Amino acid sequence: MKVLITGGAGFIGSHLADELLQAGHHVLVIDNYQTGRRDNNLPHKNLTIVEGSIADSTLVNKAFDDFGPEKVVHAAASYKDPENWEEDAMTNVLGTINIVRASKRHNVTRLVYFQTALCYGLKPLEQPITLNHPLFSGRSEGGSSYAISKTGGEQYIELSGLDFVSFRLANAYGPRNLSGPLPTFYQRLTTNKACFVMDTRRDFIYVKDLTACVLKALNGLGTRGYYHISTGSDYSIKELFDSTLKALDMKLEKDVEVKARGVDDVFTILIDPSKTNKDFAWKASTPLATGIKAAIEWYKVNGITQTFTHLKNADQKH
Repeated sequence: MKVLITGGAGFIGSHLADELLQAGHHVLVIDNYQTGRRDNNLPHKNLTIVEGSIADSTLVNKAFDDFGPEKVVHAAASYKDPENWEEDAMTNVLGTINIVRASKRHNVTRLVYFQTALCYGLKPLEQPITLNHPLFSGRSEGGSSYAISKTGGEQYIELSGLDFVSFRLANAYGPRNLSGPLPTFYQRLTTNKACFVMDTRRDFIYVKDLTACVLKALNGLGTRGYYHISTGSDYSIKELFDSTLKALDMKLEKDVEVKARGVDDVFTILIDPSKTNKDFAWKASTPLATGIKAAIEWYKVNGITQTFTHLKNADQKH
């Protein structure tokens, strides 16, 4: 296959690029390195890298014309600054439109998109959240520029008529992950900074479990539409913190402080993967402790210079 990956130097995109290259496929990566890392993509004879923004239609069209992709994985997203609505709209909405237009022009046979579970808002009507749940990405009880713009992009993909699979994701973690609580805990613990955890729970999905499902979608499994990638189980942020301590072989003098969640935070984001389990003959299998250990080993070798979040007041969310 010839697969074009937007955001291919990022966390999920780079893991997917590695696996496709290892399987003998040809890969083109587009990335502007706002949150991706150059060292996430090692040189390979079947890998082409285009540096730039997917909001640049000229760059996108040239990349498609030169490479001629059969499949597209749209993993690029703006989430670095929760107040930069303009960048979120340019990348997540206009950028997606550019990818959709080019995909249609090149008769791409499948487009895979990654959507945030925040599309359901921070006050979901059911637990676990099913695919029938209404979208609340812009509602005042927890809307964010990231969720609004990601949902807008998803809806343009639906409108396009392309064969697509949109994976709405649980909290992905693993080597190369620079967003969310795990890299924040690692960074603070290894620099002797104080930590606290929120009294919340999340569904954590290991990146290799996630990419295994995406590869099945690229190979033709699944039908046009929406799926959840998740374990179907949730863990407390305290459990995540304790597993991080264990992986670091650290002990604290006193237990970490557990803070009550704020009014704009949700107790748990748990999404139902049953349709994905069935249609893709797939199920997440990596234990949390195993995945955390792998992530910590990567952090030790590669370091973390900064972490990212789409949330305001990030420290209060961890």
